[in-house]
Amino acid sequence: MSIYELKPRFQALLRPLVVRLHAAGVTANQVTLAACVISVALGLWLFFAAPHAGYFALIPLWMFLRMAFNAIDGMLAREHGQQSALGAFLNELTDVLSDAALYLPFALVAPFHPFWVGTVIVLAGLSEFTGALGPTVGASRRYDGPLGKSDRAFVFGALGLYVALGWPLPVWAGWLMPLLAALVAWTIVNRIRRALAEAGAHPTL
Repeated sequence: MSIYELKPRFQALLRPLVVRLHAAGVTANQVTLAACVISVALGLWLFFAAPHAGYFALIPLWMFLRMAFNAIDGMLAREHGQQSALGAFLNELTDVLSDAALYLPFALVAPFHPFWVGTVIVLAGLSEFTGALGPTVGASRRYDGPLGKSDRAFVFGALGLYVALGWPLPVWAGWLMPLLAALVAWTIVNRIRRALAEAGAHPTL
């Protein structure tokens, strides 16, 4: 089960706020871009400024708020007639860019190896690209796990909180990033297989 499957309940809690935002003239694309700008600014600041580890607490806080932003922009688009071709591009591209920026600071955290953090970033982007390709083969946009966007947000948010509390990571934790990379790779395979199955295609190599 993916955390993504809990999204309908989360949306129900946010619906009154979405109605108020729409009444105030806020658009889905504005929410999407705001979430991306904040994500990139936070990730790059943590990486380049390398502040006290306690500031990593901003990552889980923002991960939660970003999920709310993502739900809000989708609800504004679907429920208030704001769907657009530009919005479709922004939704996919800003998610990948935001994830990359928010994962980047973990390259500074021992015992994580920068190579494996980079590998997770690349594979995460490919997993979202794979999901977005579903409609091109006659399937739906795929959100299959085991490590989709919401699941990754939970993992990196938990890691950010751990780092912020000042607890040292054991040496064996260095294997966590390779494990995450493997799970994201599995996610890519799952999305391809299930998209093909939904479309009734029979893959051959």
